[in-house]
Amino acid sequence: MCEVEISAQAYVKMHLHAAQYPHCTVNGILLAERCIGGRMDWLCVTDCIPLFHNSLSLSVMLEVALNQIEMWSLHKQQMIVGYYQANSSLRNSSPNAHALKIVARISEYFKDAVLVMLENRRFSADCEIPPVAVFERRDSHWIPKDKNVIMWKDWDGTRQVCKALMVLKFYRLLVDFDSHLDDIRRDWANEDINNKILELTCSVNGHA
Repeated sequence: MCEVEISAQAYVKMHLHAAQYPHCTVNGILLAERCIGGRMDWLCVTDCIPLFHNSLSLSVMLEVALNQIEMWSLHKQQMIVGYYQANSSLRNSSPNAHALKIVARISEYFKDAVLVMLENRRFSADCEIPPVAVFERRDSHWIPKDKNVIMWKDWDGTRQVCKALMVLKFYRLLVDFDSHLDDIRRDWANEDINNKILELTCSVNGHA
C-alpha cells in the first residue's frame, strides 16, 4: 500500500481554490516529483494545478488543460499523480462520476494515482484534522485510503500558512484554467502564490 504525503503547497492551493468559489464545485490536478517507472511505495503530492469552477464536464477544455500541465510538469521534473475536487454542497464530499472518470484516466498512466476530496463540512483554516478524504483504486473501485498511510509533514504549520493567506485574501489571486482561458496572460501555475507559501512555511518553521 502506497503511503501518501500532501505538502503544504498542494493543500493550501486546494483550500484557496475552494474558498475562491464557495458555491461552485472546483477541481484540479495533483503533481509529484517525477519517478522512474509507474509505481512507488511513497508518494509526496508536492503541488496542485487548479482546473475549473464553471463547468467541470467540458472535455475539450479538459484536454487542453491536461496537455499543458503535462508539458509544464515535464519541464519541472514533475508528473501528474492524481485529481482533487471540492463539491458545491456542504453536505456532500463524495466523488461523483466526473471525478471518478478523470482519476481513472490518470491511473491508466500512473497506477498509484490518488483522488483527494475536500470535506466541505469540516472546511476551515482552523481545522485540527485535515479536512480531506483520500481515495485509491482497488480493482475497479475507488475506496478511502487507510488514514494511517496519509502523512502530513507539519499539519499545524500548514494550517497556520493557510490561515494567514486566507486573512490576506490570497484566494482572490488564485488562477485556475477557467480564469486563464478568459485571459491567457494569467498564470495557472500560480508561481506568486507558491513563493508566498514557501516564504510563510519557512517563517513558521523558524527559518530565515
